[in-house]
Amino acid sequence: MFRRLDFAVLINCLLLSLCPCNGARILGVLPSAGWSHYAIGEGIMKALSRAGHEVTVIGSNSWKQAPNNYRSIELKELMFDKQGSEPDLFQYRNDPYLKVLYLLYTMIGPSLSEVILTHPKVKTLMNSGEQFDVVIVECFVSDVLYGFAQHFNAPLVVFSPFGASLWANELIGTPYPFSQIPHTFLSYTDRMSFGERFINTLLWNVDSFYYRNIFLPRQEEMYKTYFPNAMQSLPQVMKNVSLALLNQHFSLSFPHPYAPNMIEIGGIQIDDPKPLPEDLQHILDNSKHGVIYFSMGSMLKGCRFLEEKRNAFISAFSKLNETVLWKYENTSLPNKPKNVFIRKWMPQSDVLAHPNVKLFITHGGLLGSTESLYHGKPMVGVPIYGDQRLNMARAEKAGYGTHIEYENLSEETISNAIRSVLDDPSFSSNAQLISERYRDKPMTPAQLAVYWIEYVVRHRGAPQLRSAILELSFIERNLIDVYSVMMLLVGTVLVSLCVALRKIMRFIGLMPKRIDKIKQQ
Repeated sequence: MFRRLDFAVLINCLLLSLCPCNGARILGVLPSAGWSHYAIGEGIMKALSRAGHEVTVIGSNSWKQAPNNYRSIELKELMFDKQGSEPDLFQYRNDPYLKVLYLLYTMIGPSLSEVILTHPKVKTLMNSGEQFDVVIVECFVSDVLYGFAQHFNAPLVVFSPFGASLWANELIGTPYPFSQIPHTFLSYTDRMSFGERFINTLLWNVDSFYYRNIFLPRQEEMYKTYFPNAMQSLPQVMKNVSLALLNQHFSLSFPHPYAPNMIEIGGIQIDDPKPLPEDLQHILDNSKHGVIYFSMGSMLKGCRFLEEKRNAFISAFSKLNETVLWKYENTSLPNKPKNVFIRKWMPQSDVLAHPNVKLFITHGGLLGSTESLYHGKPMVGVPIYGDQRLNMARAEKAGYGTHIEYENLSEETISNAIRSVLDDPSFSSNAQLISERYRDKPMTPAQLAVYWIEYVVRHRGAPQLRSAILELSFIERNLIDVYSVMMLLVGTVLVSLCVALRKIMRFIGLMPKRIDKIKQQ
């Protein structure tokens, strides 16, 4: 007798037998240490498994109670401990943007890639002789891992946790006008002043220069080391990306120019609400004044707040009528008010789905922001690093949230921010409006991802989707050669006109003298 899950997988497999891609064999490489990035890749791979494909996933986690067509190659060496043993990321809150980028390019990305490429389980897979129909890799300072696609002679699909990032746009060849698209690490919107456009353009160019001229050559050296028998170079592999799946949706962010092989799948990690644990269900159901959910995400830890900042939250919460659910990684919280309940880990999306949740206090990460908006909940943000300031800038512009700088956290600022959002119904109505816009689409993110990956399999890499701009040099891409010739032509015409005018003027100037000579004769 089949279990319900196995039966569903069987039905999917039978349905897929009618499709030319016939249950493809798919490899997913998910290098991120943090859960927020991993969840996006896992959402894609789960969707493919549920669609009847045979899925293999290299990453830091494994799908509990996975169906038979889902295989996890779990690398615990990649994983940050959910109990709070990883480095304190609050220390990066005041670091210059360029320093954070430098750490990503020189330490975080290469070290995680090396863990994967040197791991015995991965080496066993690479030497197994297995074949895959498509390889899916996270697009986040891990370019050397694109080598898995050429190793298994399969089309390459990438997914970007930051949406239309520099790295994703470079792979696909899509322009990203600095005049309207703020850099991921800046708290700007798509309406920038001159000063903001100046800083934005400067940061984009510095980032792009470092990525192309320093980071990529180092990645190529790693590529040669770990893929010594590769038939293609890393630049060749990168020019043949079939598809880029973006953790983004236009209703939640700003409009971007996209090539046809850039697909928005923002929110793919969100499943239908599941039953909550009994204790959480009881708390949420019986909170007469509503619930505030507080989480700093999977990488930042509430228990790592400085004591004065933690006490500021405690004091502010103690004066609220609302119940506070706080994802706090210690078993106890000193001076915890009666209306505050702590848990080391909570099913965030399921909690946010509860109708009694009135507000989400967050660090402003893209996953949490997406889940909050999906369920129509307004936000108070405490951004620390990365794209968190950008996400909270969007919240303030669209009117569904506000933010507090970490240095300004106090009982007064926290209380004022909470009351400003809870007491003004426009914040909640704006969040619900965006939720309606986001949900109004013909296919779910999972269905979109599955369709386009199957499209790539059916059409053998779908080269018809790729932009010809990838074949152009920097000079050709930016029309520098064309504009140079135009300027040369214009200059030639202007010089010719000047010479002609001078000759005409000289001729006119000589005419009176000639006339006088004729008269004298």
